[in-house]
Amino acid sequence: MVSQAITITNPTGLHLRPAGNLCREAMKYQSKITFDYGENNANAKSVLSVLGACIKSGDEITLKCDGEDEEEALKALVEFIENGLGE
Repeated sequence: MVSQAITITNPTGLHLRPAGNLCREAMKYQSKITFDYGENNANAKSVLSVLGACIKSGDEITLKCDGEDEEEALKALVEFIENGLGE
């Protein structure tokens, strides 16, 4: 398992469109992909789980990838988040 803390810089946080974009990107990988925020945990491949996290701009999450393509998935998702979640 690999993990990395990252701050959400998207001005609107993880609302519906960027949450959907994040899920679409996460679904490209075989690894289990989750993120921690505070005391909670969300499945990055589930739009409802991501939306339920109520992540706002400036919030820090810890992205975790576990599986055969975990390194590739983590690198790609961190880059995707840093580049504005497709917005």
